Parts: sequence; structure tokens; C-alpha cells
Amino acid sequence: MKIIYMGTPDFAVKPLEKLIQSRHEIGYVVTQPDAVRDRGKKLKAPPVKELALSEGIEVLQPGKIREGDFIDRLKKYNPDLIVVVAYGKILPKEVLDIPKFGCINIHGSLLPRWRGAAPIQRAIMSGDEETGVTIMYLAEGMDTGDMIDKAYTTTAGKTSGQMHDELSFLGADLLMKCLDDIENGKVEATVQDDSLVTYAKMLTKEEGNLDFSKDSYILECEIRGLSPWPGAYTYFDDKLIKIWAATIVEDSKIIEKLNENVDGTITVYDKRLFIKTADGALELIEIQIPGKKRMLVKDFMVGNSKFFEKQ
Repeated sequence: MKIIYMGTPDFAVKPLEKLIQSRHEIGYVVTQPDAVRDRGKKLKAPPVKELALSEGIEVLQPGKIREGDFIDRLKKYNPDLIVVVAYGKILPKEVLDIPKFGCINIHGSLLPRWRGAAPIQRAIMSGDEETGVTIMYLAEGMDTGDMIDKAYTTTAGKTSGQMHDELSFLGADLLMKCLDDIENGKVEATVQDDSLVTYAKMLTKEEGNLDFSKDSYILECEIRGLSPWPGAYTYFDDKLIKIWAATIVEDSKIIEKLNENVDGTITVYDKRLFIKTADGALELIEIQIPGKKRMLVKDFMVGNSKFFEKQ
């Protein structure tokens, strides 16, 4: 098939790699304009652009979909399909109607659950035991199109960063299967059930400030879901403490010892760090204090055992 690929960040790189290795023709790769990154030092190309140029594929970077001759160039190429992966712009009906087989999208959740900007993070933070990717037809609404296929995985013990990479690989593999099905007329798309829709709003830095009046299970999920950005944190003696990993405490003796503490109190016990929650406690496994790199607590406590004493 003749394909146009639209994508921008790292999540879209692995599917493009798979597509390049396939028998299909890629007419254009469309991505967002180069942007200032690395604290404003210089312009940097999107990861998808870097891959496309290294493979000799022509890249288009319209600032706006309807600017210049962008849409005319898509029409002139006359693609069979447009594949969209985290492109970052809403496509108008004029573009959706160009390809023979329509436009498809790889979305990082099991739709209709977690439509929107941060599906990977929201699935983990909400305690979903299972998530995955959905390949769907694009429609004019936000993630509302009919579903072609899904791939599933568990969230257990995974951070958003780890899940991001896993779902990128899952989506790439599933894309190859779906391309064959689309070309051979074997797709039986499923309409999304609107009664099951949830929305994954964009994360904010403020959400990293953990609320320890919640149960341990949800807090542990939030810590994983907030990694790597914005990172979960709390305060000790007015100092911001990043929490990169924690486990739920099962030892009843430790929980009983901490029960008199206010929720959110950090306690040093047996050279380990614990924090009181609504229904028990978490043991902190990896933390970061101001001005220092993130460290495993067992290493941190070797030379910093007095840090968590009230000043």
C-alpha cells in the first residue's frame, strides 16, 4: 500500500521502523515543526523526523494543516492509507477523506477507556490492572473512531516510562497485522461504547504532590504512573522529597507502629523509610532529596541517616 505516516515523539518511532521494514511504500512522513528543547538552547528535530531523514524519506512539517500546499501534496500522492501515531494535531475531514482506506491511529489505551492526552499515565495511576493499545479509524472527534484491533498487557510493577516503551512495541507489531487485514478487506471494526468512556486529561506538575489520605494501593500506583514526569513528591521539614519507587507494607507490626502518625509522616525504622497512608503504610524504595541524584533508600541511609530527623 501507499502510506503517509504522521507522528512526532518517541512513541511513534517504533511503528515507523516497522513500517519502513515492511513491503509498504511510505510517500511522506509528516511531523511537528522543530522545537526548542533542552531548556531553550536550540531547535531540535522530532524523533520521527530524525528516523525518516536517516532512511531517505521526505518529511513535511506544516505549522498548520491548512497552510500552503500541504493538503494538495497529500492528495497528489493519493495514499491508500494514512497512519497516525501521536502526531499532535487534529486532522480535518478534508484530510481524513483523502486515503482510499481512511486514516488509522495507534492509541495508548484500551478504548473507550482513557481517551485523551495521557492514557498511559492515567491507566496506571487509577489502578487499572490491564492496559494496552487500540488501533482505530480516525474520526472527527477526539479518539472516537471505530476500533480495528487491540493488544493487551498488565500494569503490575511498571512505571509510565516503562509502559510507554512497551506499548510502542505492542502498537508497532499490531500495526503490521492491521495493515494486512485492511489491505485484504478482513477488518471488522467495532463501534466504541460511549457509556464506557473515560478521559485521560493532561498531567500537571501539581499532581505529583501526593495525598497520603489515600489508600496505599492507589498511592503506589500514582508513584509509578507519575514516573518519569512530573515525578511523585512530598515534603519533609519544608524540603521537597521525590519518591521514585515504593512498596505497600504488609508487616502488621510496622503498620501498628506507624498508626499513631498523621497521614504522610515519614518514619525511619530499622534503617528503612516508611510513610503513613490512610489504610497502612508505604516503604520508600527510591528517593531524591534536594540537590542530589535519585538513590535507593538502602544506599541513601548509609551516609544520610540523620536527614529525616526534624531540624
